[in-house]
Amino acid sequence: MRIFNEGDCVIVEDVSEFDIRQTLECGQCFHFEKLDEMDYAVVYKKHLLRIKQNGNVLKCENTSVEEFENVWKYYFDLDRDYKCIQEDLISADERLLEAIKENRGVRILNQDFAETLMSFIISQNKQIPHIKAIVKSLSEKYGDYLGSINGMDFYAFPDELQIKKISEEMYRECKTGFRAPYLFDAGVKLNSEDFNSEGLRNMGYDLAKEKLITIKGVGEKVANCVLLFALGYRNAFPVDVWIKRIMEHMYFEKETDNNEIMRFAKERFGDYGGYAQQYLFYYAREKKMK
Repeated sequence: MRIFNEGDCVIVEDVSEFDIRQTLECGQCFHFEKLDEMDYAVVYKKHLLRIKQNGNVLKCENTSVEEFENVWKYYFDLDRDYKCIQEDLISADERLLEAIKENRGVRILNQDFAETLMSFIISQNKQIPHIKAIVKSLSEKYGDYLGSINGMDFYAFPDELQIKKISEEMYRECKTGFRAPYLFDAGVKLNSEDFNSEGLRNMGYDLAKEKLITIKGVGEKVANCVLLFALGYRNAFPVDVWIKRIMEHMYFEKETDNNEIMRFAKERFGDYGGYAQQYLFYYAREKKMK
């Protein structure tokens, strides 16, 4: 991978196993806008990026080589060898071949902990456009202004200190509905010593999941999404309606309890469970499995 300046842009060449559309639109993040085909504005913490992809070349605006190296390469997980991961998964289970082949450009983002936690609390019983709208509203009202792209203003999601000032009623004003008390409780816990991201990253999957589930409104699915997308636990295997459908179709051929699906995934995919989950999730959703 080669990263260099070209005029006002940062060019990234020789990127493999990465598709910006698949990566952003596979349901793992909600703080971006599609500007055109393979052309997106993305927010991560206090950073704003415009990224366009043409084959294995990325054209990035609103950034520098230094920032891309230190921020965006990590966010998009570009240093990880996904070809090796895909080969290992297919070797372990050939039934994953089609899902991986069709969605091999999906990478698991390294997202901000606070935003990911709040976003997936919001996600319960919500479609992606609704989740994005609430994330945008919270960012505009309580986050920092980052800049404008194509006439659209972008704001950072509120950080922990900004979240501390948001009341339950203020969440309700952003159309969060029954999730308002859950978000408020999460905000309180985010500002306690027990819920810093570094501590959660280092305590191990089981303990970190137990900790997250003490937050009101956080169950197995939301906890596993946070563990996978923000805390680096690539063995996490969130089970939602799409994963339930495709796992039952591929492995069980009957109605199956979510806990049994998670146990099976742990045994079958091990440390690569999160990667398998993303390939299967996107495949099931694109195929509109019933």
